[in-house]
Amino acid sequence: MAAATQDQVQSILKNIQYPGFNKDILSTGVVSKINIQETRITITLKLAKATPEIKSQVKSEVEMALNKEFTDHKIFVIEAVPGLTMSQPQAGGPQQQPPPPRDPWAGRGPIPGIKSIVAVASGKGGVGKSTVATNLAIALSMEGIAVGLMDSDIYGPSIQIMMGIDEKPVVSPQQKLLPIEKYGIKMMSMGFIVDKDAPLIWRGPMVAKAVEQFLRDVDWGELDTLVIDLPPGTGDTQLTLVQKVPLTGAVIVTTPQEVALVDARRGIKMFQKVETEVFGIVENMSYFVCPKCRDKSYIFGKGGGSKAANQLKVPFLGEVPIDPEVTETGDSGIPIVAKNPDSEVGRAFRQVAVRLISEGLKEKIS
Repeated sequence: MAAATQDQVQSILKNIQYPGFNKDILSTGVVSKINIQETRITITLKLAKATPEIKSQVKSEVEMALNKEFTDHKIFVIEAVPGLTMSQPQAGGPQQQPPPPRDPWAGRGPIPGIKSIVAVASGKGGVGKSTVATNLAIALSMEGIAVGLMDSDIYGPSIQIMMGIDEKPVVSPQQKLLPIEKYGIKMMSMGFIVDKDAPLIWRGPMVAKAVEQFLRDVDWGELDTLVIDLPPGTGDTQLTLVQKVPLTGAVIVTTPQEVALVDARRGIKMFQKVETEVFGIVENMSYFVCPKCRDKSYIFGKGGGSKAANQLKVPFLGEVPIDPEVTETGDSGIPIVAKNPDSEVGRAFRQVAVRLISEGLKEKIS
């Protein structure tokens, strides 16, 4: 199976006429981005001013044309998020100060082939951190970034469920574990290795060793970013990472309740004490949108995440609403960003990804 090329995709798109115009969608500037990654093609369209009927027609024609030509590829057609680009930093949060002149990674050996490592953390459980990490990884991949996803929650791994993976990793001739790939992302989790009902009764040093092996004994290949889903809190796993690995930065996940924000502040201060940059805060479960009237209900309070970000002088990366489809897609093994990237939640995760790139990740991988 030959991989698609930019020229092949553009040639097909040139044959699709924009409704009401005598020009194709390439000439009219409707096509914002073409991202080809292995067996996946993602087409981003600028349709903010189009009617729902035209949006549906254009998306349908693009999907049909590409599916007909590239039968072995997965085709994603998504809308560009208005006002967000990789090159423009976003307003709404203080800018990060430049790093200190000395080497912040001193004593922490880098991992060959990996340009940056982003830890997704939370001060407490129950805030949807793994959901954020999983969908953020997919959203970053849709921006053309080569992404890996590592589940470092040894006691309670969940990525294998959210990504719908039921297979064991194999060992390479070089005696390294080969990550499992899905949705264009390379992944490793203890959930891939142990039986799903088997408990892990390990002490702290064994957990720390497992985390280090996932980092250094897995053949990650060439990655722009490795996203690490941390267990909640500030325990052994987090300390192992900051001591053994040159973390590029951290993303803190919280919910609007004050009790969650208190724990988020502790998590931020932990990373700051070990001189790890905090890229920003993501507020999950921010509001609920009524499916009938489309009104927003702030069930757990409003504005707590942005307020904490301003107080702690870190960027606020965005709000992610509550939606039952997030749970349904996670349980079925197709994360919401992969299944429905143009839903309100899907767009929210994509906004977080673009803001993360703008808030400092881009300069680390360019």
